[in-house]
Order: sequence, then structure tokens, then C-alpha cells
Amino acid sequence: MSSDPEADLSYIENRLFDEIELGDSASLRHRLTVSDFGAFAVVPPQAKPAQSEGIQSEGANAGKMTAHGMWAGELFADILSTRLPGPGTICLKQSLSFHEPAVLDETVDIRVAVAAKDSVSKHVTLDCVCTDKDGQTLVSGRAVVIPPMSKMRRPRATKPEMAVHETGAVHRRLLAAAQAAPALPTAVVHPCDAASLQAALSTSDLGLIAPVLVGPAARIAAAAQEIGRDLAGFEVVDTPHSHASAERAVALVRDGRARALMKGALHTDEVMSAVVAKETGLRSERRMSHIYVLDVPTYPKPLLITDAAINIAPDLQSKADIVQNAIDLARAIGIDRPKVALLSAVETITPRLQSTVEAGALCKMADRGQISGGVLDGPLAFDNAISMGAAARKGITSDVAGQADVLMAPDLEAGNMIAKQLMYLAGAEGAGIVLGAQVPIILTSRADDARTRIASAAIAVLFSEAEMRP
Repeated sequence: MSSDPEADLSYIENRLFDEIELGDSASLRHRLTVSDFGAFAVVPPQAKPAQSEGIQSEGANAGKMTAHGMWAGELFADILSTRLPGPGTICLKQSLSFHEPAVLDETVDIRVAVAAKDSVSKHVTLDCVCTDKDGQTLVSGRAVVIPPMSKMRRPRATKPEMAVHETGAVHRRLLAAAQAAPALPTAVVHPCDAASLQAALSTSDLGLIAPVLVGPAARIAAAAQEIGRDLAGFEVVDTPHSHASAERAVALVRDGRARALMKGALHTDEVMSAVVAKETGLRSERRMSHIYVLDVPTYPKPLLITDAAINIAPDLQSKADIVQNAIDLARAIGIDRPKVALLSAVETITPRLQSTVEAGALCKMADRGQISGGVLDGPLAFDNAISMGAAARKGITSDVAGQADVLMAPDLEAGNMIAKQLMYLAGAEGAGIVLGAQVPIILTSRADDARTRIASAAIAVLFSEAEMRP
């Protein structure tokens, strides 16, 4: 019998020697990413799914093994150790010939088929073939394995993700781009403790902002003494307390003396109360929202998540504004046509799940030009939004699925949890700003470190520069 490559993929079940027949086969479809080409450089031998006692490269393209072909050995080892014969398999030898180099982001089909069985040694030989989407053979060869000795069936475990770039690389690129722009005049609201004042001065030292320090002058001076900084040359606007600091900083923006706000040592609601004040605030026609710009080491590009800090349970019109804000920021940081995934728990529109209905409506709004500048798809579950493999297994064909630039959460709780989980469990570095007001607002948390505060300022600079372009 021939194994079904799509059968019950939630489980792995191995095949013993006596259960394997000539002609049995297994296959998988895989999209090649940066991590595939660098896999053997970062994955230790004991982490590979099947032991290998030597991989040989033959043919005219043998030299491409290192530059183009190691991914093939990894994928063949994966299918041998998880599908045919399955867990417990020992790979004795792979002999591969490389006919054509593969291309990044190309989808390939990997197939193994039983060619011979040796009843004395209990070895099994399998033909190995890798083809591209047009059926052209990229890699071919054979593998000799010892099938597992005992039966096993267990839930399928996902292989650990490999870093596709160095932690912080995305934010460093954004910082370099922002430093090429003029310093952004920024009203820093109530920088009355060491952390918030240091953040303002550090971003100034890097040439990102030209700060105006708004708060009780004596407390700001004390914070400067604590961190060993001289405030000579910096403008300090004296205020009696935090509420007054927020109101005065907003007034500086309205007077044209600042083009951004940076939160200091006060509560977010104090800043936002001054910003949203009907007569004296900084409202625009659009709903305000917070956008995280995460540098996730296991994701090949910046990942924007919204809204995680402002709108608790946004309605449809608010979600349209939230999406537009995220698209505008994505474009400002260099993503020409952002791919926006509208998240829910499922991928189908389900009337009982309001977020799926609103996701469908947002897609139609984008079709009609009510949301512009990006590509929307939804509803999508989180895995389908960021994993091509997950999207393929569910049969989702989309320009967004598996490669989202923006994740639009159904509500604040979901957005906040997603962002914090990526930061604290996946090693992501965070940054974020509030958009939808007349100027960007650098709304950092008291828990944020200096790197996050600096990256957030860089993003605000890039957005402000983009807004000023004709």
C-alpha cells in the first residue's frame, strides 16, 4: 500500500520493517525560507530529526550542496523520521544529486518511495526526489535507513523555529533610517524619574528627537542629577504636576513647537486624556490606536500588531481606522504594500463569532477603497497568518496568509497577549507608537527598556517624515 501524505497530520505513526512494502511512499510540500538555507549552520547535530552518517553530493552541481543544497538533506531527514518509516528511524546514508538550485520563497515537493528491502540486514532503501512547482527535478537520490524497532504513535510536535536574523536587526535598520532624518521636535511629558529622562536624553543623543522637557523643573533636575546628566542646552517647561504636564505638552504641539509626544513618568490615561480633549486636544478624523512594531528573530521581517493598548473592544468603524493606521505606519517604515491579517479563532465567517463577520466586512471595505494602501485577508487564525505551512495544510490560498506584515487583533486583550507572548517567550524586541492623533505619540511602558524606547522614537521619526512628504 502507498502511504497518504495528508492522512491524519496531527499524529505521527511509524512503520516497522514488516509493515513496509515496495512502492510505499510519503511526501510533503514546503516553502523554502531563509532558515532553510542556513539550517545546518545553526542546528546542532543532535537536534536533527534523523541521524546521518554522511551525505554525499554527486553530479555537475555537487558544489551547490553547501550554497544551495543542505536544505534538501534536512527535509529528506524530516520526512524519513516523521512519516516513512517514522519515529525511531536511523538514517545510514543519503546520496543526493543536485540538478538545479532552489530559490528563496519557492515551494517544493519532497517525496520518498521504498525501492528495496533487505530482509537480512533489515535495511530499507528509498528513492528521494525534490521537485519545484512546475515538476522540474531539483534534487534526486537515495537514502538507506534502519526502520524503527518498536511501534509508536504520538501527536505531531512542531520542530523548534530557527532564528532567521539576529535579534535586534530589524530595529537597528529602522534606527539607521531614522537617524538620516532631522531630529523630531518632541514634547516629553513629565520626565520626572531616571528612566523616562534617560530615555528622552538617549534618543536626543542619537539624533532622533529634539526634546522639550515638560514637567516640574525641580523634579526633572533631580532626575538629571541621579543619572549624571547636565540639562544645559535642553528646554525645560515648568509645570506643577502630571496633569498640567500633559496639557502643556499638548499645547506645545498645537502651537507648532513640537511634532510628537513622548510619555514620561505618568499614567497613560493622563496623557491620552489631554490628547483626546475635545476643545484643546489633538483629535483628528481618525480613531487613535496603538501599533506594536516587533522584531521577532524567527520571523523574516517586521511584524506589526494592533491594537494592544488603546481600544478595548473596537466596533467595525474603529477597526477600519485601526487597520488604516497600521497600514500607514507599515508604509512609513518601508513596507510598500502591507499584508494585513485580520485575526480570529477560525478562518471562516461564522455569524456567532463577531470578529469573523467584521473581518469579512473589513476586506470588502478595502475592496471598495474605504481602506487603502494594503492587502487585507481574514478571518485568519494566528497560525495561518504567519505560517505558510499552516495555511497550506488548511488549503488557504491568499496573498496574506503565512506572510502577514500586520496582525489586526479582534480586541485589545488578544492584541496585548499576542505581543507580550512574542516578547517574553519568543525573544521579540518591542517598539510602538499611537497614531490617529495629529502627531505620533511615543507611548512606552514603565517596564520598557532603553532599546524599546529608542526603537519607538525611531518609528515615530520615520512616520513623521513620511507624513511630511508631498
